[in-house]
Amino acid sequence: MTNDTTTTTGSTGSTTGTTSTASAPTTGTSTATAPRRADFRHLERLRVRWAEVDLQQIVFNGHYLLYFDTAVSGWWRALGLPYHATMQALAGDFFVRKSTVEYHASARYDDIIDVGVRAARIGNSSMALDCAVFRGDALLVSGELVYVFANPATQTSQPVPQAFRAVLRAFEAGEPMATVQVGDWATLGAEAGAIRKTVFVDEQGIPAELEWDAGDADCVHAVARNRLGLALATGRLLASEPGVAKIGRMAVLPSLRGSRLGRQVLDALMQAAGARGDASVLLHAQTSAAPFYLRAGFTPEGAEFEEAGIPHLAMRRML
Repeated sequence: MTNDTTTTTGSTGSTTGTTSTASAPTTGTSTATAPRRADFRHLERLRVRWAEVDLQQIVFNGHYLLYFDTAVSGWWRALGLPYHATMQALAGDFFVRKSTVEYHASARYDDIIDVGVRAARIGNSSMALDCAVFRGDALLVSGELVYVFANPATQTSQPVPQAFRAVLRAFEAGEPMATVQVGDWATLGAEAGAIRKTVFVDEQGIPAELEWDAGDADCVHAVARNRLGLALATGRLLASEPGVAKIGRMAVLPSLRGSRLGRQVLDALMQAAGARGDASVLLHAQTSAAPFYLRAGFTPEGAEFEEAGIPHLAMRRML
């Protein structure tokens, strides 16, 4: 593989930073014309920080590559692809080959900016991403990141897998990136259990003996999977009392939070509760997650309490 390179052009740019390349089939449109907000399905919202502004009182040119990188992380999340698990599944990795940045106008301190990312071209072993920074509809900076898909041990290029190409085509076509399966513990327990261990036992430090209970065998479970078949989120539904369902063990892998997977699992479980005739759904939400459930139509009941050493709120939604 050749060395990473960076090219900058425009009135406010100076050379700094690095990026990567990879080839795959064409998706998206050419950058021959200036990009528009409408060209991007994924836009990552950021706010310019004081430390990113230089003595000219504008964002230092090198920070735009950081903005691109941050938005690319969000793009992987929008694809429903946890990066490390995805690279392991694809038996390779993407290495930056080249980055190009063109400066059209400047962002300033405290500006709210939206950074767009889209797959522009996919060749045999490379992928080119178009990136653009907008303030409202105004284009500030555009660029291209080129990555090579390679064997991580030898760093020799190899073909971009068809499964990944299919994910990109589906994303650009506006198709959903995950599906939710509802079933019993015998069917979904291995995947649901792995997610719950990662989130509750490993991340939150809940003792394993409190996480696992006999209720799993009788619950309805839901698991969200991405287009590569990787399990990303889970939850369970049990009968609390006649006509009342209880949802619990809601968990989303850390790298995929904020991608609406939790809402997809929640909706699937509420649909299952409605289908069996329940009139309402009760849950014990970790207090930090209460805003998520409020947005889903749940209302708090009673005072905050502790469960497994973590503050919780009882919340209910009528069906």
